[in-house]
Amino acid sequence: MATPCPIVTDDVSEMAAPSPDTLAYSFTLPVGAASCRVARAATRVVLEAHGLEGLTDAAVQVVSELAACACRFTPGEEVYVSLRYREDALRVNLYDGHPRHRHPRVAEACEVRRRAALRVLGCWGAGVLGCVVRECEGEWGFGEGREPGGGTRM
Repeated sequence: MATPCPIVTDDVSEMAAPSPDTLAYSFTLPVGAASCRVARAATRVVLEAHGLEGLTDAAVQVVSELAACACRFTPGEEVYVSLRYREDALRVNLYDGHPRHRHPRVAEACEVRRRAALRVLGCWGAGVLGCVVRECEGEWGFGEGREPGGGTRM
């Protein structure tokens, strides 16, 4: 028995207006030079549409740095970006296809390289932008991706 497809109403007045609580976006970027620019632009539009202009500059910087790192480390062709607003906090996650190394010394060396690439965000050294996350009273880090394909979550 066939059932008809539901009819979507054209009445947008019934749709909830964008607000911080409705911010939930994910997108995939190809690994390439334009990806950081696209990630910054998308983040700016999303946050402004949801009334989070006060977080925009810091979030755009964070997304840009994470996207650059993800594109540098991934052996795959794409990286995945997730923007969510939950419990009065903006959550930015980037996933790349770089799996955790099984050999402890290789894993440690790789983590050192990734931390160095992310030093702008982590308040290591004298990086001027290094305190973006701390100034926003946030946390950051990276670990093994939980997705079926594995990789790294930042």
